[in-house]
Amino acid sequence: MELPQMPELMGLSLLLGLLALMATAAVARGWLRAEEETCSRSAGQKANGLPLDKSLRSKKQKQHQRNRKEKPQQHNFTHRLLAGALKSHSGNISCMDFSSNGKYLATCADDRTVRIWSTKDFLQREHRSMRANVELDHATLVRFSPDCRAFIVWLANGDTLRVFKMTKREDGGYTFTANPEDFPKKHKAPIINIGIADTGKFIMTASSDTTILIWNLKGRVLSTINTNQMNNTHAAISPCSRFVASCGFTPDVKVWEVCFGKKSDFQEVVRAFELKGHSAAVHFFAFSNDSRRMASVSKDGTWKLWDTDVEYKKQQDPYVLRTGCFEEASTMPCRLALSPDAQALALASGSSIHLYNTRRGEKEECFEQVHGECIADLSFDITGRLLASCGDRAVRLFHNTPGHRAVVEEMQGLLKRASNESTRQRLQQQLTQAQEALRSLGALKK
Repeated sequence: MELPQMPELMGLSLLLGLLALMATAAVARGWLRAEEETCSRSAGQKANGLPLDKSLRSKKQKQHQRNRKEKPQQHNFTHRLLAGALKSHSGNISCMDFSSNGKYLATCADDRTVRIWSTKDFLQREHRSMRANVELDHATLVRFSPDCRAFIVWLANGDTLRVFKMTKREDGGYTFTANPEDFPKKHKAPIINIGIADTGKFIMTASSDTTILIWNLKGRVLSTINTNQMNNTHAAISPCSRFVASCGFTPDVKVWEVCFGKKSDFQEVVRAFELKGHSAAVHFFAFSNDSRRMASVSKDGTWKLWDTDVEYKKQQDPYVLRTGCFEEASTMPCRLALSPDAQALALASGSSIHLYNTRRGEKEECFEQVHGECIADLSFDITGRLLASCGDRAVRLFHNTPGHRAVVEEMQGLLKRASNESTRQRLQQQLTQAQEALRSLGALKK
């Protein structure tokens, strides 16, 4: 048997050695790569202060939370005088307005919608509303037109007015159509309020500097008012449509008359009168339904009820009927609402509401933490039986017990002086209705 030659044996050995070396190098590279990944994971764990499994779990949870859009929790509030809550908005409500016919309430929110609510459903379990979309923007203020066939909004990003027309459908609902063109941009500072005169003759917009603009319904500026109050905190049109008033840094409320001719042509804006009596800046004011009364709240920690049924053209000044204490006004901005008959006054500070009887100047009710945010708007309905407030995604409705008690007191006083039987019967009927309302709410004082 012949042995293999030496050169052939050496070649075979070299080949086997080369293969073994290549296998060893591959194994070594895999081991080094595994070591590097382990070190990298350890460094990441150490930097995050979490074990590997917890770190990965935390990242997955955060990713899941980002992917899932959860609605913020609705603020819960209960009270024996709470009549209802309107909760269809998905964003915070900034403004509301009751229609002049008393049938509707308009609300606007940062969810890019305006909702129109039926007031006849307020005391029911279900609250119906119709939605108008605000394209590519959202409304911060809303006001009904006098004929309730349209409403105007102030656009947050557009910084201008937009008009929506309401067209009734056969099914009883409405179609909302925005005018093709918005009002031109004229203000240089943020808007604090807008309004439409009940006569339909003009629109008012007021900004936080010292500017109030009077517009016609087509978007042309009729007049510019400089309030000279350092800044404006509130401005409004009176229900009688004759006046525009403002308050701000100064301790008074200034009132102007908007004058029109016999043919409804605009003439001028002239100073009418002032409410003088506060010793510090005025936060807010409001008119009664007949414009014969006004109420104001000031940084001096007081609220005042004024008689404005005066002959101002003969230099007669309004005078104070009642002064009440409201210490919260000295430390934070406040809002105010006056009932249509001026018998009840609502003051809002933060997320709380205080109800006063203006006949005696006494606080009768207090609602704490009504909303999850500061109260943005406050208003009585046209009957004066309900008070509405907004400050988060809901409108809350309260029974106006101070208003009912004021009616009881007034009717009892008038009955004592009634001279004929028909008058006594009418007064007695009103007295009985107010007493029954208080009794049903468990608020009748013995």
